[in-house]
Amino acid sequence: MAAGSPGPTIEVVRDRAHKMRHTVQVRQHELSADEPPAVGGEDLGVTPHDLYDSALGACKAMTVLWYANRKGIPVEDIRATVERDDSQERQGTYRLKVLLSVTGPITDAQRAELLAVADKCPVHKLMTKATTEVVTELAAG
Repeated sequence: MAAGSPGPTIEVVRDRAHKMRHTVQVRQHELSADEPPAVGGEDLGVTPHDLYDSALGACKAMTVLWYANRKGIPVEDIRATVERDDSQERQGTYRLKVLLSVTGPITDAQRAELLAVADKCPVHKLMTKATTEVVTELAAG
């Protein structure tokens, strides 16, 4: 998706056969969202927080791969592990730590370059630099 272009419409629909499970539809892709039993769900899908955190890990991994391909850096595999600390979320601080594992015959200088690029991924910028405005409306009927 190009910067500044409208994104896809995302549909989230309740699965009435379960306590809290919802189906998330993005273009032709579908996934399940749910909550763990401790908060009333059945753990039949990822939580909304999991989706948010996953977006950061996926964006960093994909940004690094895109950059490596563009610059001819011989990256073989990339793994992003995201750790969440939500212990102070209600006080306004939500911490995410991303550990990037990048393999391939790359130099220390290339590793440093890739790390710098990872911090420039669009989702990282969105989470840390942008003001997100959310409008929620109740549909008629």
